[in-house]
Amino acid sequence: MTATAAEEWKHWSDGRAASVSAQHGQLALTGTYWLAPEPTEIPGLPGQWWTDPEGIRVRAAAADGLTVAGAAAPVDGEVLLRPDTDPAGDTAALGDLLLVPIEREGELALRVFDPAAPRRVSFAGISAYPYAPEWAVPAVFTPFEGEEEQAVVVPNADGRERPLAVSGRITFTVAGEHHSLTVGRSGSGLSGVIADATSGRDTYRFRFISLPEPDADGRTVLDLNRAYLPPCAFADHFICPFPPPGNRLELAVEAGEKQVLTR
Repeated sequence: MTATAAEEWKHWSDGRAASVSAQHGQLALTGTYWLAPEPTEIPGLPGQWWTDPEGIRVRAAAADGLTVAGAAAPVDGEVLLRPDTDPAGDTAALGDLLLVPIEREGELALRVFDPAAPRRVSFAGISAYPYAPEWAVPAVFTPFEGEEEQAVVVPNADGRERPLAVSGRITFTVAGEHHSLTVGRSGSGLSGVIADATSGRDTYRFRFISLPEPDADGRTVLDLNRAYLPPCAFADHFICPFPPPGNRLELAVEAGEKQVLTR
């Protein structure tokens, strides 16, 4: 184990804990409210909320104190909130609450982040295996034929099934055994959803992985020390995808994040 690799991993690990426990981080999510074209009320929030082809609309009075990011005054009447899939997506606030419109598979919802959420208040860190260099291994990415993205329908943490975009497979050798995993493109790199023999026992029921952008020959690195907990490990209102077929490894991946710790 090189000091540099261990220090980089520790920096990454500390950053993860800081991110999920931030004022409006993943631990602060207290609700995801799916909306319809008919105006409705959202528990704990003022006004009427509904959807239209452009996003989420809300009607409220200035006295309600609801503000949209970038606006000089509280909402007084009707405004449009564009979802996170829009390059110009909007957010709103009510006191310390952050309100984030989201779009998933053509459906719109409002997420509510509360700094006083019980899970954020009781957070005591993320347990993880110690860094071990043998879990960082070379991998080769092979895109699907024609390099076309595919959609695999998988269960999600909210009990519904949704398509998961995947782009190819990575192959690698770890603990003397050859393995492969289905992954998708994420920004300039790759990402995947995996489970293994520790899942649901020593670790959360599944985890996410990220890999650097492959080179021209498909070569990249799979560092399982950075296998990380999905958002739904921190709050029940996220809709994380479960691993696609073939992404449940029989070996015990004793590396990466394990569980959320509470006081």
